[in-house]
Parts: sequence; structure tokens; C-alpha cells
Amino acid sequence: MNARATPHKSREITGRTVLICFMGFFGVVAAVNAFMIRAAVTTFAGTETASAYRAGLAYKEEEAAAAAQAALNWQVEGRIARNTAGDAVLTVQIKDNNGVPVRGIAVDARLVHPASARLDQAVPLTRMADGSFRGSAEIAAGQWTLSLDIERDGERVYRTKSRVMLK
Repeated sequence: MNARATPHKSREITGRTVLICFMGFFGVVAAVNAFMIRAAVTTFAGTETASAYRAGLAYKEEEAAAAAQAALNWQVEGRIARNTAGDAVLTVQIKDNNGVPVRGIAVDARLVHPASARLDQAVPLTRMADGSFRGSAEIAAGQWTLSLDIERDGERVYRTKSRVMLK
């Protein structure tokens, strides 16, 4: 028995096949780029500094402010906890080097989210009778950076940032 193999006819590559493959390849590349651009634009929360150049120019001023802050020798403590209503209550105590509450100051408190500036929240504080400051806000659980700017006569005299955990 003579079995003759019939040659398998190979598929011919035509201009139409090349055009379809070419268009399909670049169509996939364009779709992936469109998805990645949309994901990047919708999830980008912003920058830490609006202008790095201006921040660099202000460096000497910040350095002098840090030295003046260290000379004050204040004890600043911020605590955050949930109340029975579920709101986050922030309590800030500011004492001088003798342990006496500092008078004549205003405190600007912000809870800064470490991953998204869109979630940052200001916490309005009021001065209590014991010299501490207290305020509350609806804030999601998680890690936050507590940023406190303490001002006297409209000028910042003290700045502190610390990581806090809110349950």
C-alpha cells in the first residue's frame, strides 16, 4: 500500500490579513493606553507642593521658624477617639515648658490622608475651660496625619505633624 501524503495547503498572507492584524494590534494598544490614562487621571489626588521652586525659596524661612519653634519648648499633644455618636473627637493640649496651658493662641487642625489629598479634612477646634482645644468631625477609620498649626496674632509660631490611628 502506497500512502501518499497530500501536501497541506498553507494559508497565503495577503494585504488584507496584514491590514487586519496591524489594525488589531494598534487597537489593543490604544484601548490599553486609554484605560491607563483614565485610571491615572481619576486616581491622582494631587501633589504635596504646588510649586517646588517656591518651596525651595521658602526653605530658609522654614528653617528659622523651626529654630524659633524649638526655642519655645512647648509640649503639644493631640488625641483622637470616637464618641458615642461615632464622630471623631480631637483633643489638643498645648503647654509651655512649665506645664501651664498656653494662652492667646489659635489652633488650625487638619487630618491629612496619607494616600489621597481628596480625603483631607479640617477639624474646627474650640478652646475649653481647661485650656485645651476640642473639636469633632465625621472621619473614616484608618491612618491619618494630624497636622496642627498654632498661631499667635495671625502668625504661625508652631507646627507639628504626627501619625494617628482612628478606629
